[in-house]
Amino acid sequence: MDFKKYRLNPRVTLDLKKRSTIGIGFYFIVMWIILFSHRYYERHPEFSGTFLFFVIGICLLRLLHLAVYQRIPPKFRKLNTILFLLSIALTALIWGLGCAAFMIQDGESDTKMLVVICTMGLCSGGAVAYIPELRLSILFSFLMLATPISAMVFHHVDTPLALSMSIYLIYLCLMAYRGNREYWDALENEYLLEEKSKDVEKISRVDGLTGLYNRRYFDEAFMFEWSRAVRNQTPISLILIDIDHFKRVNDQYGHLAGDEYLKAMAIIIRRLFKRDIDITARFGGEEFIILLGDQSSQQVRELAETLRVMVQGFCLEYEGKSIRTTISLGTATHIPQHTDRQEILISRADKALYQSKTSGRNRTTQHD
Repeated sequence: MDFKKYRLNPRVTLDLKKRSTIGIGFYFIVMWIILFSHRYYERHPEFSGTFLFFVIGICLLRLLHLAVYQRIPPKFRKLNTILFLLSIALTALIWGLGCAAFMIQDGESDTKMLVVICTMGLCSGGAVAYIPELRLSILFSFLMLATPISAMVFHHVDTPLALSMSIYLIYLCLMAYRGNREYWDALENEYLLEEKSKDVEKISRVDGLTGLYNRRYFDEAFMFEWSRAVRNQTPISLILIDIDHFKRVNDQYGHLAGDEYLKAMAIIIRRLFKRDIDITARFGGEEFIILLGDQSSQQVRELAETLRVMVQGFCLEYEGKSIRTTISLGTATHIPQHTDRQEILISRADKALYQSKTSGRNRTTQHD
């Protein structure tokens, strides 16, 4: 599976949203440290107020967007995601411009050092938080650091510090690249593990030869459908099928031919019973069972008879030999009550099947 096509799928976007939510609160803390720890706000009230307004404003907008993110209709999901990413980039740009303004001011060395330390800390957190989307992680660091670095170089302010910040920016980009690879490797391993679990689950409920459900899964499905039929007081039906003289097929053509016939039989059954709620299973040996919900006894009998005719007209070509046989069927329909047991329906279908077999085979019997 090529995960590059799924870079901004809902799972990754949700992960980015969770990661970014935590970091928003730190902007408020860092703002307080920078503006009030050395009384910077009192010396530069106009600039401090402007910087404070834009930083708090974008943070509140991000919090508002995160609050309504899940409520926006799915048809606007792409636009919703773009707004989310733009809000993050805008946060970095606002902070980067503010940092640049701090660094080119005269004096205020203590405040400048605080700004550099806090900016690098926010950059580190953002680079790690946005690792799932490499471009966002790099863009965040670039907007936050490249802006003050450029201002410092242009105004010839503390060139060694600007150089150090540039090296740090390169380091963050390299770490983001490595972290992004590790993130997607982990996500791919998680996906492969989920797929493996699904395969194991499928194997545990599917008959290996015919591809129909096995007896174990049928018993679970029957229990669930029976309970639903009891609650809703709707009919539930069974069709029990037995291949006539199947032992003769094995003896005359070999067991491999018999296996091929069972596979062909399963294909015919699936072709006829293709509703999502139809449960088709191999009941054991050459027996099959079909669980039908919300069908009248007449409808069930007609379906069973259709299947019988289909099998009667079917011929399996195997290694130059034509293999034909028939099936016997027994059907039973019941609206279960709370006091009824599931076995009553299987018993009725089995009795109807037995009557079909003792009455000459190749026929359908409905239990009255």
